[in-house]
This record gives sequence, C-alpha cells and structure tokens, in this order.
Amino acid sequence: MSNPSEELLKRPLHVYDLPPQVLETLEPKPDDEIAEPLDDSRPQSPSPSASAENLVGSQSCSLCGLTFATVLDQRGHQRSDLHNYNLKQKVRGQKSVSETEFEKLIGNLDESLSGSDSDDSEEDGEEGKHESTLTALLKRQAKIADRAAGDGHEDGAVTANQPGRSKPPLLWFSSPLLPKNTYFGMYRAILTGDELRQQDDLTQVIKKKQVEPVAIPRPNKDGTLPEVAYKGPHIFLCMIGGGHFAAMVVSLAPRPVKGSTTMNREATVLAHKTFHRYTTRRKQGGSQSANDNAKGNAHSAGAGIRRYNEQALIQDVRALLEDWKGLIDTSELLFIRATGSTNRRTLFGPYDGQVLKHNDTRLRGFPFSTRRATQNELMRSFIELTRLKVKEIKPTKQVEPSEKETSASTKAQKPSKPKLSEEEETALLHTSQIQAFVRRSKVPALLLYLKNNNVSADFELQPPEQNHHAPRPLHLAAAQNSPAMVLGLLTRGGANPGLGNREGKMPFELAGDRATRDAFRVARSELGEASWAWDDAKVPPAMTKAEADSRDEREKQEASQKEADRRKAEEDKLRREPEAADRNAAKAKANALAAGLTKTPQERREEESRGLTPEMRMRLERERRARAAEARLKKMQGGT
Repeated sequence: MSNPSEELLKRPLHVYDLPPQVLETLEPKPDDEIAEPLDDSRPQSPSPSASAENLVGSQSCSLCGLTFATVLDQRGHQRSDLHNYNLKQKVRGQKSVSETEFEKLIGNLDESLSGSDSDDSEEDGEEGKHESTLTALLKRQAKIADRAAGDGHEDGAVTANQPGRSKPPLLWFSSPLLPKNTYFGMYRAILTGDELRQQDDLTQVIKKKQVEPVAIPRPNKDGTLPEVAYKGPHIFLCMIGGGHFAAMVVSLAPRPVKGSTTMNREATVLAHKTFHRYTTRRKQGGSQSANDNAKGNAHSAGAGIRRYNEQALIQDVRALLEDWKGLIDTSELLFIRATGSTNRRTLFGPYDGQVLKHNDTRLRGFPFSTRRATQNELMRSFIELTRLKVKEIKPTKQVEPSEKETSASTKAQKPSKPKLSEEEETALLHTSQIQAFVRRSKVPALLLYLKNNNVSADFELQPPEQNHHAPRPLHLAAAQNSPAMVLGLLTRGGANPGLGNREGKMPFELAGDRATRDAFRVARSELGEASWAWDDAKVPPAMTKAEADSRDEREKQEASQKEADRRKAEEDKLRREPEAADRNAAKAKANALAAGLTKTPQERREEESRGLTPEMRMRLERERRARAAEARLKKMQGGT
C-alpha cells in the first residue's frame, strides 16, 4: 500500500482547491520554530557550500548548489537575484544561501531585479538608478547590522523577539500526512490584511478560500469563446519595465480538466495583454527620459523615437487599465511589479481617471524574483503564488561551536606583535636617528646626538637581524663610502676600528673607495699606534693628512695634465683635418680636369666643325672620308 504523503506529492496542490484530507489536518506552525527549509517535493539537494565540489558541468551552478535541465534555465539563473546575492556573499567571504533562504531574506520587499527571458534583454528604464530587490536587501542588512552594533550585538543578527523583524514570505503548516520535519507552505502575500490578523485561525481562513472549479464553455465554430459573466474570485497581475508591459486577470477557481497535472492547464485566464515599445537605449541602459533628465535632451533620431514610444506606452497602458476597470475593481488582490519612478508614474499617476491607487490595501509585490514582463512570466508567477509548497525544515537548535572549531578559529587569527619594552623602543629610536645622520654625512650632528644622549660610538644598531652587515655606525659609514664620517667617528667619536660584524669583517674591509681607506690610515696617524690594535683591524700603515692631501693633489695634477694633453692632441687633429680635406679637394679637381682633356673622336669632330657653315662642314666631311679611304688602301697594300 502506498504512503499517503507520496500520493500527495504526485500532483501539484492548489491553495484554492485542496483535498479534504489535507484541509482537515492542517495546523499552523509559528515562524519562530522555522529554521531552514531543506527541500521541496523533489529529492533533497545539498547546500551550496557542500555541493560546490560535486556540481561540475555545463548546466550547473556550483556557487548556488543548483543544477538545470536546459542551458536557458542556467542563463536565467545567472541573471537572477539569488545568483547575484551569492556573488556578493562570496566577495565578502560569507556563506552562500539557498533559494528558500533567499526568499526568506527578501521578505515583503516588492521590488525585483529582473532577469531576462532572452539573451537580448535590456535593462528597465531606471532600474540602475532606483532600488532593486538586491539593493534593498543589502541596504536593509546594513541597517540591521548598524542597529545591532548599537545595541551591543557583535554578530549583527536580529533575534525573533526584536521589533521590526521582517516576516518570512511563507506560512508553514504541519500535517500528519507528511513525514517528520516536512511541512506545507503558502505565500503570505495571497492573504488579505484581515486574514493575516487571524493568526490563530488560519486553517479556517484557508477553508473559506476554497472555490469550486468553473466550467468553461466550448468555443464557437469560428474559434471565439462566448461571453460569460464571471463573478467569482480573481486576482490581477501586472509587470512593467524596460518598455515591456504584461497584465493578466486570472480566476482563482481552477478549470476542471481530467488528467491535468500542470497548473497552466488548470488556470482560467479571464483577460491578458502584453505591450512592447522601444524605450531603452541599446547597449547603454536606462530610459530616454532618465537620460534627458540627467544630461539634457538629445537630438538624435533614436532619442525622438524613444520619447514617442514612452508616451505611446503610457497611453496604451492607461487605456488598457481603463478597459479592465471592472475586473480590477473586483479583484481580491493586485500583484504589481513596477521598477523605477517612470513605470510607477505610468500605473499610479496621478492622472485623470486613474484606476490603480497607491493606498489600495490590495496591492502586493511578488515575493520572489521575476524576469522580463511577458505572459509566460505572469503565468509562472501565478502558479508560484497559488501552489502549495511541500518542504522539509530543520528544527531550530542553538548550535554551539565545537572544540575543534574553536581551536581552528584561534589558529586562524594572526599572531599579535609582542609589546616592546622601553629600552627596546629607545634603541630603535637611536638606530633610526644614527642611520639618518650617517647616510646624509652629517658629522657634527651625529657627534652632538651621541654626546647629548650618552650613546657610544660603538652602539649596536637594532634590530640585529636587519643590520648584520653594518651593525655599528663605523661599519655603516665605511659601507656608505663616507671618508669624513669615518674620520670623525674615529678621531672625535672614539669608535673602535677593531670590532667586526657577524661575518667577521672589520670596518676597513667594507670601504669601497681609496678615499675612505685613506681616512682609516689618517686616523691611525692622528690617534697613534697605541690607541687601537690597527693591525688586527687590518688597517694599512699610517699616513698623515698632509701626505694624503699631497698625493691627492699630485694625482689631480697628473689627471689634469693628461686631460690637457688629450685636448691638445684633439685640437691638432681637428686643425689638420681641414688642410687634408683641402688637399684632397684640389687633387680631385685636378683629376677631373685631366679627365676632361681626354676627348673621344666624336667630341673632337664636333669641336672641329663648331662655327662652320653647312657647305664647309660637307667639304670637311668629304676630306675626312677621303683620308679614311686612303688609309684603308695603304693598309690593304701593306697587308698583301
């Protein structure tokens, strides 16, 4: 024999047409006892964090812990409020939430961050500039956290007893027909204000809402339905945004269809209409009116079309509402999604003969995420609102952290820096001052600082780990190649040149140029051999300052002499270059003249005939030919 709970889960349960066995066993469950819905009638799905490693594939979301039957469903989920909220949670390092947890979070918010029905969707007119569901939720969480911090709650949580706590969107009912920790759920939004105030008698309220199925007459031969004066309970659903408008009046009485398993076939649509106008700026988002208010009126052809379409959409929507005034006035509830001030002004005016009022107690928002305003989306929303949920809920428990979690959190904390003693702080201060004086070669300032603070010239710089190469001022001065600082520390400061660093190197060995090394030799000469063990400090024989200066002067003179010789040679070379160039030019000119003297036979003939008359040129030409003929004859006779 089959389980009664399994029989109940085989078909959808309509809130307005529940089986008698369900109605008789319903018992309201207080909100304080609700912890977290685990699953619905489908098999239990793991939490987003637990299933992130198992959900791998092209049609799954590891962040939210969901799988999808088609790619279109996956794309729609990625544009939903739930996915965007979990992205925010991941950025903040917090745990992702499930779909039911997110619905519980948004509570009575009546705004929705619209996902798209297709890939080429555009943003609603002013959605980017007005509060969406996600923006409103994040702002409310921030306010709750600030209020909790002011009241002394460190975790920022709001307890069930605190006033102003948002009520969950679902009401839960227990039934012996269901397994343990499994409950029926229905949306709080489908109840009126008077019905919600009857918390102790919600079961009777649901019984009063039951309606009998309504038979729809068969269509005529031409396909049209005959006019039927329907006076039963019905609701009005409307969505507008991004130039899309969809409205529908649906009867709460289901249609008696045999063997029907889907709410689409059972729902009775009394009226429906959709509009679409090109009002949003492609690839830029936002309505044309919003852009005009922000930047001034644009004068392009597209801007004019969008302004006209905005006005046409307003007229079409208001005309439709006027035609449906009878159905709207008799509707039990009005579910409206209008994001942005322009869309709200389209519906709620004020204007002459307006149908919808801001202060209407029947107004409701959709307590879940919605997509683009289409007829299919309205039907999906109606099914979601009127279908009874079956979900498993964990019992409320006060979970205390285990010892392992406590130890792990303790290890995760960064170790705090040990507090320094007064002596250590003073040593660090002296180190910073001494290093600054040495690096800038401020010899008098350094000696005065050491004297005023009673600091030795062999003071060890702190911390030792960072100053192992130059642990003392003399080492640092030698490494910086500062002869004046080295000589001042040795002769006037009393620094010991025989103290090495951790590597065993003496200050003299750190000197990088001869001037710094000479400073050690001059100090040895001025202080005398008995003052320090100079040989152990690896300092060469003493040298007086005069000797060092004379050697430096001599080297400078030699360097200047070499520089003078080099400049003189360079000047001579530059002076000789023009003369050689002139000689080469004259030689090239002479060669050109010599080449010009050698002429070809044709050039000689032209030169001979230059200035002659044509008769004289002919005579000269005959003589040339005659001489050429005689020369050939002589050559032939000589050859024979």
